[in-house]
Amino acid sequence: MRNIWTICRRELYSYFVSPIAWVLLAIFAFLSGVFTYIISASFARASLESQMSGQSMPMNLNEQVIAPLFSNIAVIGLFLIPLISMRLFAEEKRQGTIELLITSPLHDLEIVLGKWLSAVLMYGALLVILLVDFSFLFAYGNPDWKPVVSGFIGVLLQGACLLAFGTFISTLTRNQIVAAAIGFALALILWILNWTTSFGNTPVIQVLNYLSIVSHMDSFSRGVIDTKDLIYYVSMIFLGLFLTARSLESLRWRA
Repeated sequence: MRNIWTICRRELYSYFVSPIAWVLLAIFAFLSGVFTYIISASFARASLESQMSGQSMPMNLNEQVIAPLFSNIAVIGLFLIPLISMRLFAEEKRQGTIELLITSPLHDLEIVLGKWLSAVLMYGALLVILLVDFSFLFAYGNPDWKPVVSGFIGVLLQGACLLAFGTFISTLTRNQIVAAAIGFALALILWILNWTTSFGNTPVIQVLNYLSIVSHMDSFSRGVIDTKDLIYYVSMIFLGLFLTARSLESLRWRA
């Protein structure tokens, strides 16, 4: 465990001594703030119009603000996550330090978990910014805290899943731009798999819908933590890290 944490701290340090972390934090803060303002302003306007018209339309802050906000945050992550994972192993290859890393007395699993954990913590640092946005919702509204907590868990699990596959992709190339492009393409594929439901409800389409990362986020945004969704994300994380370990093992043998 100590070796995993040592690698994790090393990677986190490399994020923050370079412009990567600060650029990602700035982009995420701007976009999340914009989405929070737009969705909240639309909700407030709809509520005001309902009162002025004398029609008592049901207004639900959790369903009309919090759930859409988490959906938009997940979309932001779709673009930023490949930028977090692209450098994990590709940078080691580019600098020529990958041989030193894989011939060290560290176990492959320790290296993989340390680098993946650093990427998850980096993504978690982005999500911390959301606390500022939600503080305004709690200050001026009365939302239920359960969908907020479960939404954070869902977005973090979704990001950890994509980061696991992004870590694997980073072992396949020394070019960070290529790693980011392939990582985004894979994330986009996993994102749009649930679109196949519009073509029918065959067993194949049901499987593709289950493999979509989007279909497992809905319950989290509603404040429900479903066991099948947890199993899906944990299984996908395990698959991504397993592929990464096997790819790193092949690099070790070639070295």
